[in-house]
Amino acid sequence: MLLSSEVEWKAQLVMSLTLHLVVQAKQLNRNGELFTQKYPKLRVRLVDGSGLATAVVLKSIPSGTKEVLLSGSISKVASATAIALCEKGVQVIMNQKNEYDMLKSRLPDSTAVYLKFSNSDIPQVWIGDNIDDKQQQKAPKGTTFITTSQFPIKKIRKDCTYLSTPAMKIPQTLQNVHACENWLPRRVMSAWRIAGILHALEGWDMHECGDDMMDIEKTWSAAIKYGFVPLMKG
Repeated sequence: MLLSSEVEWKAQLVMSLTLHLVVQAKQLNRNGELFTQKYPKLRVRLVDGSGLATAVVLKSIPSGTKEVLLSGSISKVASATAIALCEKGVQVIMNQKNEYDMLKSRLPDSTAVYLKFSNSDIPQVWIGDNIDDKQQQKAPKGTTFITTSQFPIKKIRKDCTYLSTPAMKIPQTLQNVHACENWLPRRVMSAWRIAGILHALEGWDMHECGDDMMDIEKTWSAAIKYGFVPLMKG
């Protein structure tokens, strides 16, 4: 999907443009990188929101968690979440060898020790994209599923907990905003959309697309500063 000339012209009038949730996949446009390659002179900054989405996922993980399972598809946010957890000394277990090898190659030796390949270790906190029915059936009773995707996990287990897609409550001062996605409550906005607002408010001068990602803590701090509220505390 490419920007039309009309959209490109209109984009010159704004500071930041948040990529639509359905056009952020790596296989579609390399997480938005194709847009900046086709239109290198755009003054607008393209924002995929991955930094804030990663921050929300990290803050959603229950306090005291020592190990998590990274399951399903391994997206930009899922990878960033896993790397951040390893850096904090949290054991990240993967059961897909190709994805494990790819992610491990991105980690220094001091951090890679916290990334583990195993088909037998099954912790009670699962993160990832598109965790399907078959995978969910393998989870122990009481498992918490935390999606790193823009779209919710299909809930098939009544004895497990499913957290919201990465999102935050909007500030009370923000009016005439009711619902952004039909799977989220009223006055709750996806982290990917919030990131575009923050990018403009802060005047950040970088694209957040492709392999580039905003600093996780920086975007989280900005969200809190402008009155966005976490749905839950980790």
